[in-house]
Amino acid sequence: MSLMKKNYVIETVRKGQMISLLTQGKRIDGRSLDQIRPLSVKTGIILKANGSALVNLGDSQVLAGVKIATGVPFPDTPNDGLIVVNAELLPLSSPYAEAGPPSMEAVELARVVDRGVRESQMVDTKALCITPAKLVYTVFVDVNIMNVDGNLFDAASYAVVAALKTSSMPKFKVENDKPVATGERVPLPVSKTPVSVTVARIGDFIVTDPNAEEEAAMDARLTITTEDEGNVCAGQKGEASFFTPEQVLKTVDNSIRIGKEIRKVIQEAAK
Repeated sequence: MSLMKKNYVIETVRKGQMISLLTQGKRIDGRSLDQIRPLSVKTGIILKANGSALVNLGDSQVLAGVKIATGVPFPDTPNDGLIVVNAELLPLSSPYAEAGPPSMEAVELARVVDRGVRESQMVDTKALCITPAKLVYTVFVDVNIMNVDGNLFDAASYAVVAALKTSSMPKFKVENDKPVATGERVPLPVSKTPVSVTVARIGDFIVTDPNAEEEAAMDARLTITTEDEGNVCAGQKGEASFFTPEQVLKTVDNSIRIGKEIRKVIQEAAK
């Protein structure tokens, strides 16, 4: 996802410079091709939220907050609670972000993050059921992009996962077919730690965790989400160009390997 305005003359020149460096195994910011930027994860940032986390991935900064309420389940899943992820690109995050309804970039961002959480079965949605077909917990996750410098998919994913892992919710008991708050709080039923890793293809080269300049020059983008056992649980392809089967398989291996290290950072922050 790139919010940088397209200037094809500048892009072409810059892309040529990038490819020249990539042939030497270098990137414009000095990283190796498969190296991510410095990652920082802090939890408990929003005191009134049920869970929260602030993530800095390079200069990309994302704040995620969790609010847990009660609601009615969907008719086709009467025994499952709900998870709703929303994302907003704050106007202060980028010169090209605008105020108003969620942009297409924000909608895509929310869907990709939501899919990684949902398909990994990170949250036990059946444990969120209070009264079947009548009352369940609804987990709202708000993602706020504070600063844009590339690879918002991963930064937002790490913030959401860390926020969920540190969330708690009020406990209810059922009396006379009605839910009654006990005054206790219990942890959100979370088990796994899904981790996404995003790569960009620039010419014939694949780079991990692209920054904003690299995103502006990329031909294609691929996000792979894995869970604790190393199984792939979600993926998202972006931009008009393609990846070869060999590049996809290499990206999956890369995501599993790097995901293990990122998972340790998230789990440590969530303790």
